[in-house]
Amino acid sequence: MSAVPSTAGEIHLRALRPDDLDACHSLSAAVGWAHRREDWTLVLGLGQGLAAIAEGELVGTAMWWAFGSGHASLGSIIVAPGRQGAGIGKLLMQGLIEATRGRSRGLIATEEGRPLYAKYGFVPAGTVLQHQGSAPAIAALPLDPGETLRLATEADLPVLAGLDEAATGLPRAPVLAALLDRGEAHVLERDGVVAGFAVLRRHGLGWLIGPVAAIDDRAARCLIAHGLAARPGEFIRVDVPAPTGLGGWLGERGLPQVASGLVMAHGQPPIARGPARLFALVNQALG
Repeated sequence: MSAVPSTAGEIHLRALRPDDLDACHSLSAAVGWAHRREDWTLVLGLGQGLAAIAEGELVGTAMWWAFGSGHASLGSIIVAPGRQGAGIGKLLMQGLIEATRGRSRGLIATEEGRPLYAKYGFVPAGTVLQHQGSAPAIAALPLDPGETLRLATEADLPVLAGLDEAATGLPRAPVLAALLDRGEAHVLERDGVVAGFAVLRRHGLGWLIGPVAAIDDRAARCLIAHGLAARPGEFIRVDVPAPTGLGGWLGERGLPQVASGLVMAHGQPPIARGPARLFALVNQALG
């Protein structure tokens, strides 16, 4: 793969491998990310990645996840603190662009990363709000007549995948299958018809609620409130697209916004056919 010279010698790219996971975990910790090794195992198992190597040491990572034949999500783009400014980020982006050629691309950028991505033609396409902290002691929302909330089973996967695709425009059944293996999903039904679902799983410093796909705000709030009520006092995170309006609702219930990310797109973004909408992300890499 490509290589660039640096003051410390040549830096080259190769495929990210399972035996890099310990080094990936150390790298993400060095830049302040709360990812566990298990979180790296999940994302690498679902996608592909690049490792930037200098003198035998992993000094940078970048990953992508292909959805269908036309789209890729990019993420896990990290450069070791002591190696920043040496052109590694540029090298990683060139590798990602080449690997995903012919696809539209999406990512969620930090303010620091935004200028680099803009140089490669990525444009702002939205905002994601990161809410996290000790789960407030709230009660689950009361259900309306005809509504039921139940634990999902493997047999629900085709319906959940269909709802998720309607909300995102992306075929993500393998992602949902992996999440169900690692956590639990709850389904809200109305008169026996699925109106939404939410996944609760271990991630980072504690728990994460997401994805959440639902046909309306009320269904999404019922599902998220159920997840919060299930883990009172424990650390929990929810990443919500700003247009959903859930950020204010979460803040009012005691789960503060701690950061935001800029959604950026390159090419035509996927088209969600609805009526379901995405109310919370899998994570900021997978969307």
